Amino acid sequence: MGCVNCKCCCQPPKSVDGENEGFKEMPNYNTGHGSHILANRLLESVLVPSHNLRLEYSVLTQGGYYPDTPDRENQDSFCIKTQIQANPNVHFFGVFDGHGLYGTECSNFLKNRLVEILSSDPALLDDPAKAYNSAFLATNEELHRSDTIDDSMSGTTAITVLVIGDTLYVANVGDSRAVIAVKDGNRIIAEDLSHDQTPFRKDECERVKLCGARVLSYDQVEGLKDPSIQDWGDEESEGCDPPRLWVQDGVYPGTAFTRSIGDSTAEKIGVVAIPEVKKVQLTPNNPFFVVASDGVFEFLSSQTVVEMVSRHTDPLDACSAIAEESYKLWLEHENRTDDIAIIIVHVKELSNSGTNNINSGHKVNLQSSALKMRMGSPETFPGPSQSEAAFRSARSDLSDQLPTTVTTSPTLLKPAVFD
Repeated sequence: MGCVNCKCCCQPPKSVDGENEGFKEMPNYNTGHGSHILANRLLESVLVPSHNLRLEYSVLTQGGYYPDTPDRENQDSFCIKTQIQANPNVHFFGVFDGHGLYGTECSNFLKNRLVEILSSDPALLDDPAKAYNSAFLATNEELHRSDTIDDSMSGTTAITVLVIGDTLYVANVGDSRAVIAVKDGNRIIAEDLSHDQTPFRKDECERVKLCGARVLSYDQVEGLKDPSIQDWGDEESEGCDPPRLWVQDGVYPGTAFTRSIGDSTAEKIGVVAIPEVKKVQLTPNNPFFVVASDGVFEFLSSQTVVEMVSRHTDPLDACSAIAEESYKLWLEHENRTDDIAIIIVHVKELSNSGTNNINSGHKVNLQSSALKMRMGSPETFPGPSQSEAAFRSARSDLSDQLPTTVTTSPTLLKPAVFD
């Protein structure tokens, strides 16, 4: 979900090194539309020597189908940067979902600047959550001051994962999502590493109201439903007409999220760029994690996405399968599709026999290696039953620990860190 003006789009995404090399056009999905996919050509791999593990990852992005403007560009972008601060144990994965007239520019601005600012922070390894918070706010201020990008009614969301040894630091601003797979016997369970920041969340809804926002759905704004009813159900059942943020005396900006980068107009009614940060330690029971824009999760649950990934040994195959299913479901429910960006990272050979010294040097070849795509029978884990009450994660449930403190001053809102 984006702003009231829906989505614009952007140029074909650039690869990790900033060029279009490494991407190929994939076949259409027999939808009858001219949409295309750009995907990483090869499976990439990077070592994390502090814990003797290897990360195998692939990325895919697909422009949305808009029948009224078929030539619109894809606004979703991504950034993958290995060996942050020249440290072989620190790696960054991010997806950015732009919106508004200049959403392309906002998304690409964040893709480039956020990781640069984060990497330049000397305190990054000492306090990753604090470094994340500083980087997001600094990037937001730079975007506001840009002479070439008008972010008054445009911006971008961001979902990022910083890998430091065997620990993930997940920073989220907006409604994109990160999910990790958890093995439980012969089952595999999806555990959300982020929580969508939308008015469906009572804490976020109350916070923006105290900052001056009206929170209403389209039907309420148009007088088709009672505006005094401030219960919109849940995102799964009411996603077609979600609650949005409006100024008191106008019908704008209409954002369906409560945090973003950019969106200077919406910032005046409580939309902030302060990330929520979750810390998770990897275990051998975490085979992979997924970082993706909300175009993936609009009609696919986190559990469904994890189950689809588990059926493929090659993350590129999994990316393609998820994009195809998302595209199909969008057209079943609406006459358009959203932009999609998805990164899948497999965690290989995790052990506790490494040096466990994040800052230690290693005289080995740690350049990302391009591996050939592997064929063979995929590992398939049967899906869980409808009730997952029996499963008890070793980590804290993010949704139960979201901050409840509300302030009328967005600048005073502290970053939330969840272990």
